[in-house]
This record gives sequence, structure tokens and C-alpha cells, in this order.
Amino acid sequence: MRLKLITSGLAAATLLLSSCSTPKNITYFPELNNGSIVRAERILEIKVKPEDKLSIMVNTQDPALSALFNLIQVQNRLSTTTSATSNSGSAASNGNGQTSYYTVDSSGDINFPVIGKLHIAGMTREQIAEYIYDQLVSRDLVKDPIVTVEFANTGISIIGEVASPGRYEFNRDHMTIIDAIAMAGDLNINGMRENILVLRKLGEGRQEAYRVNLLNARELASSPVYYLQQDDVIYVAPNDKMKRETTPNGNTPYTPSFWISMGTAALTIVTLILTLTR
Repeated sequence: MRLKLITSGLAAATLLLSSCSTPKNITYFPELNNGSIVRAERILEIKVKPEDKLSIMVNTQDPALSALFNLIQVQNRLSTTTSATSNSGSAASNGNGQTSYYTVDSSGDINFPVIGKLHIAGMTREQIAEYIYDQLVSRDLVKDPIVTVEFANTGISIIGEVASPGRYEFNRDHMTIIDAIAMAGDLNINGMRENILVLRKLGEGRQEAYRVNLLNARELASSPVYYLQQDDVIYVAPNDKMKRETTPNGNTPYTPSFWISMGTAALTIVTLILTLTR
């Protein structure tokens, strides 16, 4: 009778240990229900930083006058850029004319034709377009300009446990971290969803680190890195299971077959002890 009870207990324990448990930390935003509202604390615009590259084009009714304010084309514009336009009245377009890039210097300035040095660091595309428009009009250089500003290097890097790591260019403002992860093909099943690292460039070789949690929509929306900036780096770390796989037999104790073997061995030992002590 005693042997039968021990045997039954060990068999039950083995079955429990070998049964499949419900995966955790996999589903995004499990707290959201039908009709839930998630609001970001603030919408973050992309702003100019040193070393950014910009395309700035001025169009007027006179093509010859427009040419005074546009750089000579030296390379093709990237196919994925963001643009903003400031205009007054109806102005003629120069068709397919394109300008080359301005590179923002370490002080946050560009040297604009005719006008001279302009400080644009910290401005959005729309603010730059309006600033140049005001400069042209206030100096009586052009009466009806159309100023178009495009970012040429709004790229982010996504590395770690995603389907397609790499550098991605994006063609619009208000790019969220969810959009970025979607571009990289989503996280792998072994990616750590609750502790994603985002590195944001501050300048002068400095980066600021943030941690975000994809399992909590409201916490994510309140993060300063919910909206991405150019040159942000997103790193998805591997979960504990993936880390254990880097060592020999690292995940063996977590497999059903391991516990079945342990239960069988324990059962054999108990049976042997009881047999010898009769």
C-alpha cells in the first residue's frame, strides 16, 4: 500500500511537470479591451540636429530667380524622404528640379545662398520652411516663394531579436516604435517584449537610454521614445530561453522529457529502497 501511494504521487508529479504551461510575456497590450483608448502624452516632431542632411528648394514664378537660391544638383535624392512646404499665393514650379543636400554643421547652422548663415538646429521641417520664407520676403528678395524642406537621413537602426534587423529610412513624421518594429518584421518569438532598449542620440558622442514595455500600451505611449527621432537605435534583447541556448544543455531542465526522466529515475530509486528495506 505504501509503495502504491508513493508510486501514484510520483506519477502525478511527473505528469504535472511535463504538461504544457501557458506562454507568458508574448501577447502585446493584453490589458486593452474593446473600446480602450490610449493617448500619447505628447506628439514628438522630428527636429534638426547637427550632421543632418536637408534638401531645401525655393520655387518662384521666375526660374532664373529660383536658381539663385537652389544648390546645384550633385546627387539623386533618396527615394524615402520627408517634406514640408511653405508658400504664398500661386507660384510656378520648376518641374522636376531638385537641389542637393545641405549638411547641418556642428553649431546647427547652414549657409543658405544669398541669405547667408541660418541657425536651424532644433527646428521642424515646417519651421525651417517658414523661417526661410520669412527671410526671403522680409529682405524683399522674393515676393511669392514656395519653400520645400526635406530630410534626407531620417533613419533608425533596429537590431536584436527581430525578423529583419537593419537600418530603415522612414518617410513621414510621427513614426512610432510600433511602426518601426513592424518595418523590421516584428519581434521573434524569443524577443524580450517587456524590456526593449532605445538609444537616442544627444550629440557630442552622447546617447540617452530608455526602456519600453510592449506589454503595456499606456506605459509605452507615455514614453519619450514612443515617437522616434532620426538615428534612434532599437535593441530587442533575447529572453531567458534564448540566453540559455548559448550554453550546452542550457534549456534541458525546462523540457518535459527531462522531468519525465527525473521522475522515472526517482521512482526507480524509491522502489529499490523500499524493496531493500522490507
